Amino acid sequence: MRHLIIYAHPNENSLNHQLLNTVIETLESRNQEIVVRDLYATGFDPVLSLADMQGQRMGKVADDIQVEQDYISWAEQITFIYPIWWTGLPAMMKGYIDRVFSYGFAYRYDQGIQKGLLTGKKAVIINTHGKSHEEYEQTGMDKALTLTSDNGIFIYSGLEIIQHLFFDKADKATSEDIEIWEDQIKTLYSEYVFNY
Repeated sequence: MRHLIIYAHPNENSLNHQLLNTVIETLESRNQEIVVRDLYATGFDPVLSLADMQGQRMGKVADDIQVEQDYISWAEQITFIYPIWWTGLPAMMKGYIDRVFSYGFAYRYDQGIQKGLLTGKKAVIINTHGKSHEEYEQTGMDKALTLTSDNGIFIYSGLEIIQHLFFDKADKATSEDIEIWEDQIKTLYSEYVFNY
């Protein structure tokens, strides 16, 4: 299977990077085809410009966007790994979505009806956040995150979400917590993704 990993965190010593490595090692152990797009390492420009917007209307995208769209077209399964900052996607990941998930590539409207164009592709989302699951549930933030990212971006674009993992209190994670999370990732990819 062709796996694309889209990763956004500036610190290569972060928990997110450790989880990225866990995904890579698990996929490599099953001899999967893998491409990693580390948005900070590649220097991805997350700013949607007027030129981008005008190009999208004409069905044209900038060269750097075409590269990313080609990777998405190639992939059968896409994993998104990023932290939750200010109860949402980091600017880098949001900018990636703004620019790469463009009209005519990720979605379009047919006679006023929205249609996702990334159908047939599976997705896994892996997020870390500082608050506890309980705090997110009490405030409704858990449902808000699912609505805005899963429904509002990924499903909207036609992706089928296999699983969305939220790892809470990540800034206070113990080695035992991290081991449990890594086991969850290994189990997900080993038992479910490859047999899906």
